[in-house]
Amino acid sequence: MSHIAWLSKKLSSGKILCQACSQSCKLEEGEYGICGVRKVELGELRLLVYGLAAAVNIDPVEKKPMFHFLPQSRAFSVGTVGCNFSCKFCQNYEISQYPKEHGHQIIGQELSPKRIVEYAIENKCESIAYTYNEPIVFFEYTYDTAKLAHEKGLKNIYVTSGFETKKAIDLLAPYIDGMNIDIKSFNDKFYREICGARLKPVLEAVKYAYEKGIWVEITTLLIQGKNDSDEEIRNIAKFIAQIDTSMPWHLSAFHPMYKMLDVPCTPESTLHRAYQIGQEEGLKYVYVGNIDDEDYESTYCPSCKKRVIDRRGHIGQYVINKLKEKGICPYCSYRIEGIFD
Repeated sequence: MSHIAWLSKKLSSGKILCQACSQSCKLEEGEYGICGVRKVELGELRLLVYGLAAAVNIDPVEKKPMFHFLPQSRAFSVGTVGCNFSCKFCQNYEISQYPKEHGHQIIGQELSPKRIVEYAIENKCESIAYTYNEPIVFFEYTYDTAKLAHEKGLKNIYVTSGFETKKAIDLLAPYIDGMNIDIKSFNDKFYREICGARLKPVLEAVKYAYEKGIWVEITTLLIQGKNDSDEEIRNIAKFIAQIDTSMPWHLSAFHPMYKMLDVPCTPESTLHRAYQIGQEEGLKYVYVGNIDDEDYESTYCPSCKKRVIDRRGHIGQYVINKLKEKGICPYCSYRIEGIFD
């Protein structure tokens, strides 16, 4: 379905500037954005996937991953085709890269913002997650859905690579309660050569989303020989700590995927080393992911050090939340940072 992509601006040159993400595409009539789903038609930028969902599921919120956001709750998860990145390791490349690899074809089932909210309520979900592909590329679809969801008492989550413009974050902030943002590397060369993007806009988006009061959790997929040096891991940890030592950091294991089938899986020892570095830099909440590791997936109170949320099995499969209301530790009354009601 085609819908006006109103987060855009007509330039004096006659081109149209897309203002959704930091790729900042300047497009002429008939041209597509890097994402493959925003196109200039009859002098207007249009979103080609509005109301067309390519992936829909009901997930544990922990799978996003969001560990400090309504633990043990369900998130109605939706995504479309298209992405403003071209990560060689993408786990959802079948939908994220679909338009680019299929001559700009668009696929998806019709699913309006209204129906998404209705389905979420019917299935007893407490939030809606915009995920699977990059949500900022279908910004207008997410915005309309999130606004309606808030009116119905639901929370909203963006699972993103962090290329939102400040203008986009300003518009989303009243309705997006949480974001899981990837910091894929602390090396701009990695971003340019492996992801087709840049590092600086991601770091700026993390800071700005935090300043706007959105609950932010960070994910880094550690890839052997690419972004897993002690120095790079420590630089990411320092960056997060400078913003807020309470910002959770998820360290995920890489598995061969898409165009990186020749790269081995991340050793557990690398994840454990990164976990330790995060703690050394003062981060209160560091987690490992994509492996079953109860000790490193669970939440510990920063004050009394006791385990307050147990996690084991497949992400979100077994979660035991021992916290009292508003995230209060049952042992020492420390208030764990996050969104718990």
